[in-house]
Formats: sequence, C-alpha cells, structure tokens
Amino acid sequence: MIATAKIRRRTKAAARTASKALGYRTISGVIALLVDTGRLIRTGDFLDRVGGSDLPDGKQSWFGRHAKKAYIAANGSEPLTVWARHRTTGHWIHVHVYSPIDEALYAGLRSYKGTRHLLASTYTEAA
Repeated sequence: MIATAKIRRRTKAAARTASKALGYRTISGVIALLVDTGRLIRTGDFLDRVGGSDLPDGKQSWFGRHAKKAYIAANGSEPLTVWARHRTTGHWIHVHVYSPIDEALYAGLRSYKGTRHLLASTYTEAA
C-alpha cells in the first residue's frame, strides 16, 4: 500500500472517532488552515469584501456556481474544496475556495446578473 493512501486511511479513521467539528477540520487539512489565514477565500467572504453580504443565500449560491464555471474554463480543473459551517444553518457543507485575487471571482460577478451591480461598485472604489 502506498504511504499516502495509508495516511489518508488513518486520517479518515481518526476523523470518524473525533467530534464533528474536529473531524471535518481533520479531513480538510491544510486547506482549512489556508482559509483561516486568508490565503484562500470562500465565495461568501469575497462577496463580503465587495459589498454583497446582504445578498440572500440563493443568490450567493448561484454566484458560487458561476465562479466555479469560470475557474474550470480558465484552469481546466475544479477549484479546491473545504468543509465549512454554513453561515445561517450551521450545517457542515463543502465550499469551493479561491485565491483572493483569482480572476474567476470577478468573472463570476460579470456573468451572474444578480451580482453585476457589485462589479461596478468594486471598480468605482478602486479608481
């Protein structure tokens, strides 16, 4: 058995015996650490930065789908995923994470009509 497969198997076994929060953090590993330090951000964090924190969950979810589609078109693979708590329900969900300056986030703002108004305000503030 390959060493990484053995480590992965042991990590998942340890995660099953730990509390839910610790288990999900264990499975997410270093990606969760990069999100905590700000080197990677979730789409909801990006929307908070550009003034879209008041958008309902449905619109934020659709923005995430558009950002993922733009990321796949640019890179040919899916973005990294991490386990995180949903901000309103508290359930553990998979979310995609991106670099804070990833072009896919801005392409998602442009392609989804529910967030286009945020793109105009983002460029106005930068000027």
